[in-house]
Amino acid sequence: MVKIRLKRMGAKKAPYYRIVVADSRYPRDGRFIEEIGTYNPLVEPASVTVDEEKVQKWLRNGAKPTDTVKALLKKSGVI
Repeated sequence: MVKIRLKRMGAKKAPYYRIVVADSRYPRDGRFIEEIGTYNPLVEPASVTVDEEKVQKWLRNGAKPTDTVKALLKKSGVI
């Protein structure tokens, strides 16, 4: 199954995430199909940048967002 999920980047104690489309069997920080956005929880307020066209395309094709990504997409107004 294809999922829209977070890929952790950044240094220790300084997380930075990329929102990616990946097969559910791939490791969290491993292979992915496409990068569709970023999430930085360290700035105030947390910054979320998303390519809305790519998100809509993947949702139409059956990709399932994780709970965290779904909340971020709702907050940014994509879903």
